[in-house]
Amino acid sequence: MMKPYFSKHLLIFFLIAGLNCHLFAQSERAEADFKAVMEKYNAVGASVAVVKEGKIIYTHSFGLKDLERKKPLNNEDIFRIASISKSFSATAIMQLVEAGKIHLDDDFGDLVGFKIRNPKFPDQKITLKMALSHTSSLNDSQGYLNLDLINPNKNADWAKCYNDYLPGSKFDYCNLNFNLIGAIIEKKSGERFDNYVKNHVLKPLGLYAGYCVDSLDSTRFVQLYEYHADTKTYTPSPAAYAPRRTEIANYVMGYTTPIFSPTGGMKISANDLARYMMMHMNYGTANGVQIISKKSAKQMQKALTPDEGYGFAIRTADNLIPDVKLKGHTGSAYGLYSTMFFNPKEKFGFVIITNGINATYTDGFPDFTRAAINSLYQSFFK
Repeated sequence: MMKPYFSKHLLIFFLIAGLNCHLFAQSERAEADFKAVMEKYNAVGASVAVVKEGKIIYTHSFGLKDLERKKPLNNEDIFRIASISKSFSATAIMQLVEAGKIHLDDDFGDLVGFKIRNPKFPDQKITLKMALSHTSSLNDSQGYLNLDLINPNKNADWAKCYNDYLPGSKFDYCNLNFNLIGAIIEKKSGERFDNYVKNHVLKPLGLYAGYCVDSLDSTRFVQLYEYHADTKTYTPSPAAYAPRRTEIANYVMGYTTPIFSPTGGMKISANDLARYMMMHMNYGTANGVQIISKKSAKQMQKALTPDEGYGFAIRTADNLIPDVKLKGHTGSAYGLYSTMFFNPKEKFGFVIITNGINATYTDGFPDFTRAAINSLYQSFFK
């Protein structure tokens, strides 16, 4: 009597087919749920990427890249991501710390090249570590788009750039901190800020991204839109991708760095941002490439302020998904809202970028962000 023959290859085929059916069903549910979130918050478009067990398992783009031309958004399109950019600047700083070119306890003013001292506490040193964690006592009341604002030799109102409390004692989110940090990267590396990040973070990770508009394919830029609640309409924000060629032509290394906005000027797709996120999720290494040491990566993620859980451009969020602790950052500017959060222990994470929503807030986060990340979590992890 012949034994029944069952091919090993046939078994593998059925297993793969079953897995693909499961993933397809997951994706269908995810898309339906996410579309409902977009509808609720009048989203123009959104790109998402989901990481599970250290791999990107899902990417999708919804809605429009350009409202006027009715162009659909796709996964290759690039957004200006606003304040998530700060983590790229902090990563670059940690590389220079590891190289021994700077130290976290260095005097911030000594690194910048002019006096950085709170006039109400003139004897208290403001350190690089304080700037990285937004505890420097600096503020954005005078703006942050150039360094003249805080330079005593350039602005009579420089003292207004400081809060009334002891440096190191409180958290106050301040974009000026990171534009100054960008200038330090130039001074200590000898490379223009955008080139340093490209050469030492983006290229090693194989990412198509950058701070310099003219270094990227402008046809891939996603149009950003400001929402007007009174008229329920959107207006475009073309300034998000201003090339600033004249300013770049007259560039002063270590001083006119805010032209590239180390605090918010990174342009990148959701998919490539997820690949960057995995480097932080894996404590400094991705695809066998080490960008920063495990010690530096953990230092960036360590909460230094109890209420905000902020480290070095990476914060802790335990109120985005119920009973789930996440690390990451958000960004908002020009109508854009970006989200990058991950769990380094369980190796999962999310990137969500929208180019325009009706933004309302609860507990410090846009309601769209909370709904979107929970929608993806329920689809892929429940």
